[in-house]
Amino acid sequence: MNDLVDIGVNLAHKQFGHDRDAVIRRALDAGVRRMLVTGTSVESTRAAIALAREKPGTLFATAGIHPHDASRASAAALAELDALARSPEVKSMGECGLDFDRDFSPRPAQEAAFEAQLERAVELKLPVFLHERAAHERFLAILARARPRLVRAVVHCFTGTERELDAYLALDLHIGITGWICDDRRGAGLRPLMPKIPADRLMIETDAPYLMPPAAKTGRERRNEPAFLTHVLEAVARAAGRPAAQVAEETKRTAERFFGLESTP
Repeated sequence: MNDLVDIGVNLAHKQFGHDRDAVIRRALDAGVRRMLVTGTSVESTRAAIALAREKPGTLFATAGIHPHDASRASAAALAELDALARSPEVKSMGECGLDFDRDFSPRPAQEAAFEAQLERAVELKLPVFLHERAAHERFLAILARARPRLVRAVVHCFTGTERELDAYLALDLHIGITGWICDDRRGAGLRPLMPKIPADRLMIETDAPYLMPPAAKTGRERRNEPAFLTHVLEAVARAAGRPAAQVAEETKRTAERFFGLESTP
């Protein structure tokens, strides 16, 4: 039986509103023993903390404002986020970063919100859960300035190039891999990079309800869920050239160290 950690699942999302407990049970049955519930706004951070309090030891929370919501990162919102991030259920700051692909918030607002959350992570000595899309150079420049003062940081849902991966590894960043790697077309450029990621900096995630692995789709269902993390594990293991059981153990231990989770035997 697997003993996996899903480092990024949006369990507070409305798509899970009607059957969240069943989703969690299916995850546990699949061997996904612990899940980090992603905070992407003040509201979702509050919800993530509430879920973690309901299922201690299984669910944990992150506290962040996603770049899509950066235009709402007022001084008051950041102050509330700071207070929420001090909750014992919160194991990381984020999801935060830059998204110049969709630009749902103006770029200056994204950069300001990103920098503010990095500063809070430094102050609170929390690791950081990072988002980057089509913004590599600017993202790297901002992050590089803060990195010496950050305890740890993971580039969530990495889908970039070898050059980008090399730059992130040079900054001593961790790398999170999602079901993107399971897609024959979209994951084609990602799979050859897996052997380059050190085992002690690799983690896996579903980003549910998004990025459903193709093999998990049945009928018209398109909602990803943490039980499908096993598909990510198997694809990563194949690409890395290591047994799935070994990668399961490696990614679990790495996640435990990164987020400060209690280790399991």
